[in-house]
Amino acid sequence: MKICKRHILTLSALLFLAACTIEPANETAAEPEEMPFSAAFVENNDQFLEENLPEDQILATTGEISAGRANAITAAVESASSAVVSIMATEPVQQFETLQDEFFRFFFGGQLPRENTNMGSGFIISEDGLIVTNQHVVGKEPTEIIIHTIYGDSYEAVLLGSDELTDLALLRIKSDKEVFPFVQFADSDDIMVGEWAIALGNPFGLFDDGQPTVTVGVVSAINRDFRANPNNPRIYIDMIQTDAAINRGNSGGPLLNSEGQVIGVNTFIYTGGTSAGFVGLGFAIPSNRVDRIISQLLNRGVVTLDYDPGMEFTSMTEQLVYRYRLPYVQGLLVTSVNKNGPAYESGIMPGDIIVKIGPERVVSEMHARALLRDYEEGDLMHVELLRENELYETKMNLRQKISAN
Repeated sequence: MKICKRHILTLSALLFLAACTIEPANETAAEPEEMPFSAAFVENNDQFLEENLPEDQILATTGEISAGRANAITAAVESASSAVVSIMATEPVQQFETLQDEFFRFFFGGQLPRENTNMGSGFIISEDGLIVTNQHVVGKEPTEIIIHTIYGDSYEAVLLGSDELTDLALLRIKSDKEVFPFVQFADSDDIMVGEWAIALGNPFGLFDDGQPTVTVGVVSAINRDFRANPNNPRIYIDMIQTDAAINRGNSGGPLLNSEGQVIGVNTFIYTGGTSAGFVGLGFAIPSNRVDRIISQLLNRGVVTLDYDPGMEFTSMTEQLVYRYRLPYVQGLLVTSVNKNGPAYESGIMPGDIIVKIGPERVVSEMHARALLRDYEEGDLMHVELLRENELYETKMNLRQKISAN
C-alpha cells in the first residue's frame, strides 16, 4: 500500500491542532494535601468495595476481618464482663477524742469525718444477684454498699457474711430485678501452670460506669503460701500466682481461664518492698476454696468447721519454750485433748507439738485454723508432731464429738 505525501501532511496537521487544544496546567493552583498511606489505602479500598462488590458481600468481608481478630481471650472477656461489678463500701472509722478534735470543732464547727470509703471489685455468681468479693473491700461492718454494673446501673447490696481469715465476703444485690448475668467457677485443682489468666476489675476506681479493665497474663505458679503475720489475721495459702496486672481496685475481681470461668479471686500483689505497685507478682484465692467458704457464708453467715478435732492448741512462743523447756520450733502446742474426740483416738496428747497438718508446715494458730478449713467431716487428716524430741505421724478421722454417756 502506498501512502502519498499529501496524506502524510494532512495527518501531521491534525495531530498539531489536537496538541494545541490541550490547556496547560495552572501553575498557581494549590497542591493537594498528601494523605497518609494508611488513610489513603482505607479510603481507596472502601471506594473499590463499594464500586465492585455487592453490599452483602462487603458485610461478609468486614465480618471475616473482625472474626480474625477474635480469640479465646476476647471470647472469655465477652462472656464474663457483664457479671463483673464495681463496689463502693462505707464503714465507720473508730477514732478517739483528742485535743485536735476539740480544736477543730471550736474553730470550724461540725464533726470530723467518721466514715471510710473502700473501692474494689466483685463478680456475680448467681442469677439472683449473689456477689463474691474480698473481705477487705467491704470491711467488717459496712454501713452502705453500692454496686455499679457495666451497664451503668447502681444498686444497694447487703452483706450476707464475711470471713476475715480467708479474706472473702458474700453480698446480695437489693433489687426487684429477677435475673442478673453471672459467671461460674472452674475447678482450681485442674489449673495448669502456663495457661492464660485474665484479670477483670476496676483498678484505682477509675471507671464510674463500672466497665471492667482487662489484663492478661499466665498462671505463673500454684499452691503459693504466705507465712502468717501476727499483725494481720488473714491467712493466704495455696494461692494462685499470676503475672496479669492486678492493681488497687482489682481486689475482689475474678481471675478467669480462657473459657471465661473463674479460677480465683484477685486479692493482693507482692511488690518486694519497693512500694512501686505491680511488679508481675499477683495472687488470687483459688476457686475451690472460695466455693467452700462462700457456701458456708450463704448457709450460716459465718465459717465454722463441720467436725470437731477434739483438741485445743496455741501457737508456740518463746515464752512457752523457756517456761516448759520445749523444742524451739514453729508449730502448735496441744493444751488439752477431749477423750471423746478424733485427736485422742489418733494418739495425740497434751504437750505434743503439731508441726504439720496435711502437707503444710504449721507456723501459727491462725495458720492452723485456716488449714483445718480445707477438711470436712469424714476426711482423714495426716498430722506430724513432736513428742520428747521425737517425730511421730498419725491420722485423724474427722467427725463430730461423741457425747459421753
